[in-house]
Amino acid sequence: MTGTDMTGTDAAGAETADAPSSTSSKPEYRSPWSPDRTELATILDGEPRYRVDQLWEGLYSQDRPPEEQSNLPKQLKARLASQFRPALESAAEQQSDGGDTMKWLWRLPDGVEIETVLMHYANRSTVCISSQAGCAMGCGFCATGQAGYTRNLSVGEMIEQVVLARRAATPRRLSNVVFMGMGEPMANYDRVIETLHRLIVDVGIGARHLTVSTVGLVPQMLRFAEENLQVGLALSLHAANDELRSELIPINRANPIDDLVAACQLFRERTGRRVSLEWAMIDGVNDRPQDADELATVATNARAHVNLIPLNPTPGWPTVGSSPDRIRDFVSNLRRRGVNATVRANRGTDIAAACGQLAGRSDTKDQATNGPTATTVALKKSGTSRDKIT
Repeated sequence: MTGTDMTGTDAAGAETADAPSSTSSKPEYRSPWSPDRTELATILDGEPRYRVDQLWEGLYSQDRPPEEQSNLPKQLKARLASQFRPALESAAEQQSDGGDTMKWLWRLPDGVEIETVLMHYANRSTVCISSQAGCAMGCGFCATGQAGYTRNLSVGEMIEQVVLARRAATPRRLSNVVFMGMGEPMANYDRVIETLHRLIVDVGIGARHLTVSTVGLVPQMLRFAEENLQVGLALSLHAANDELRSELIPINRANPIDDLVAACQLFRERTGRRVSLEWAMIDGVNDRPQDADELATVATNARAHVNLIPLNPTPGWPTVGSSPDRIRDFVSNLRRRGVNATVRANRGTDIAAACGQLAGRSDTKDQATNGPTATTVALKKSGTSRDKIT
């Protein structure tokens, strides 16, 4: 992995080149958190050898860009400023839950916008970061998928989200980082892996406090299992039969459930950690007794935990989330089958900061949609008319 961060991926996760952006005429600066230590040493060639350690410690221990590091000489700061600038410019900031949930809309140097969510708890905080601007997976119930794909984020752009969140979390400790914001992390695989290594080694966040989410790109999941990392893996499953899942998550056609289960099993064998199966509860679509039975079979075979998420509203998906009673029944059905299941408490729904709501834009009222408006598979199986759920 080099420090240049100039390649991207297509919807299937294959490496492609990111097209240059024409949305901004600003000079193209890189984030100071983009270069790795080897590249930084090359950039500082001619400086005293201790400058590399000094600058690296300022970036990763003090969470400060070069211009804010008081122990660097002015001449060096000017030199670094000609190549590096912080990538994230705040375009909007919102708070919810009495200040316990914060969402930032960041504008990048090329004009692209992404979002980051910081969630405070009693003595710690968790940050949910984006790995791409937009997403190519096309999941209709997700605001990011409705918006479409723009480009991958660089290592620096991902780490910068964590650094700024850690500064904002003070005096709480930023204990957890989840790659559950905008984008499909496994479609930006190499840079996400490099980011994970730096978060563990340099930022100082333990591997078991990091989680990567995926809609299920099987080749990348298999690679991830062999990375020798104790990082958590969350699979956005949402349906446990291929017909319904392929409608909800189009990439399932190339990554069917049997292959996903095999990848989860390999991850468990290699890491000793179970995968978390994420399941957005959608009224009349995937919250029926037969859905619970199918999920229980998949979870048992994958030796996985199930995390149920009440569906959060998005502009391009009119189907509503399951009722509390329906969720309770669903959990009971799973537990009777011996499945370990929990229900996630929604945070930041009123500021569109909850799971599936990040769109990377300040106004989502007229947001376009790439996804279906209702699941025809579920309707066909249940005999419900489309009007009843829309």
